[in-house]
Amino acid sequence: MKILDDLLSTLNFDTQVRDIRQGIFQTAVLTRNCGLASTPHEHGHHHEAAPVEGAGVLTEKGVLEVAQMAYSSSLLEAAIGMATINSLLEIDERNCVLLNAGDLIAEKGMGNKVALIGHFPFVSRLRQMVKELWVIEQHPREGDFAEREAERLVPQADVVGITGMTFTNHTVEGLLGLCRPDAYVIILGPTAPLSPILFHYGVDAISGTKIVDPEAVLRGVSQGATFRQLKGVRLLTMVK
Repeated sequence: MKILDDLLSTLNFDTQVRDIRQGIFQTAVLTRNCGLASTPHEHGHHHEAAPVEGAGVLTEKGVLEVAQMAYSSSLLEAAIGMATINSLLEIDERNCVLLNAGDLIAEKGMGNKVALIGHFPFVSRLRQMVKELWVIEQHPREGDFAEREAERLVPQADVVGITGMTFTNHTVEGLLGLCRPDAYVIILGPTAPLSPILFHYGVDAISGTKIVDPEAVLRGVSQGATFRQLKGVRLLTMVK
């Protein structure tokens, strides 16, 4: 995961892990700032192997160690790592615009073929606006394609939207490698790191979040809020 190596190399770890919350839908970590990541839904029983090693004492660890959990094969640990990375990013809003990812994909996808990795709430509206839409999902709904279809469909797309959760499950580099050099590529969602490092990997835009009210976000995550229910979140898009 060279992309994770590069992300970590840009961060300042001279701070502490002040709080970690992992709700059913979102994961939040408070260090110098508050960072967010989507909580994956791991299936199976955990009577023997705990999905988050050290749960309950993670705030006693160093920031680098917690950020490096992004490399973990445990999806729940990796989400904590990604939220930590996002909490350490110093986002310059002068390089961002207040633009919804769905609107950007619709604009770039007009008359074009669009591949979307992840089923987002704007899918129904997007289908009516683009030439063709392929939604590729790990757990496909009606009309979606299974993730194995990515190798066939992504190289055909003029516009590719990739959920930030692909950082958590470590598929992002493989998916970026499937994109045509001339395709417009967007990384989106709460987990998406608002870092210009991604532009070196063929990404054209990053639609992520900046936490402006950490207390509200931590409270919402603890109480099982979905992303749409969270207060204190600003949606930002960084364009190459």
